[in-house]
Amino acid sequence: MYYFKRILMLAPLLLLISLISFFLLHVAPGGPFDKDRKSASPEIERQLNAKYHLDEPLWRQYGRFLKGAVRGDLGPSLKYRNHTVADLLLQGLPISLLLGMLAFGVSAGIGIPLGFHNALARRSWRGHLGSLLAISAVCIPVFVLGPLLVMVVALYWRILPPALWESPAHVILPALTLGLYYSGKVAGLMREGMLKTRQAEFITTARAKGLPEWKIYLKHAMPLAILPVVSYSGPLLADLLTGSFVVENLFQIPGIGVFMVNSSLNRDYPMVVGTVLLYAILLMVLNLLVDWVYSRLDPRVQYQA
Repeated sequence: MYYFKRILMLAPLLLLISLISFFLLHVAPGGPFDKDRKSASPEIERQLNAKYHLDEPLWRQYGRFLKGAVRGDLGPSLKYRNHTVADLLLQGLPISLLLGMLAFGVSAGIGIPLGFHNALARRSWRGHLGSLLAISAVCIPVFVLGPLLVMVVALYWRILPPALWESPAHVILPALTLGLYYSGKVAGLMREGMLKTRQAEFITTARAKGLPEWKIYLKHAMPLAILPVVSYSGPLLADLLTGSFVVENLFQIPGIGVFMVNSSLNRDYPMVVGTVLLYAILLMVLNLLVDWVYSRLDPRVQYQA
């Protein structure tokens, strides 16, 4: 019942998000054909506004957009005029999702073992070094880390290609750039979760029974210690999807981020609103998935409708 009601809330939330984003975009200064004013006559601009119904009142434009969105038609793109918004989203979504999931794998694959190690070796030099690495990863943003990796790995060492999205080798640098930043946050959450779990009574009981330390930590402590990381997975995936905008533009990856940035700069109203709705749907689905995984890891959690 809890998950069913969460799904029912999806429709009014998407309606509110589309309403706010639509009107904020139209209230902002500038228009989609401002760059064409020098080369186009006022009559051509008037015809373009009439073609895309931009000369109608805002409430009528929103009603037209909403009517098409219910059928899955988000309208034509004002920037990429030979394509519809749905076509562009379907073209870039698999690439952005792949980049986000690979970056999630990098952040979890590095952050979870690093946080586990930092908790067990917190009073040794190895623990201090691991904590320093985690903090350093958080302090270096992707728009700084990306060019550094390109200069060192791609241009100086010539190990990996510097940009584009043509082969598996082209995926490595963008995924590392996006995943390393968030691996520090995952390591911090994992460390705190492990430190709290080590003080639990069942850990003391398991140790009193003579179980080996590795079995105590991996089998008994890990499922509870990782819960903060699971809770953060929803916002983490959201950060990865939105953070991919910078990485996609940096590495010239043909994902949704490129369309989103170009459409925002060119006031491509249907494309921006369609992208916002798509990300809203993805985030809601991811949050539901995180709630389900959390309840499976910790049987004490019971969601009430």
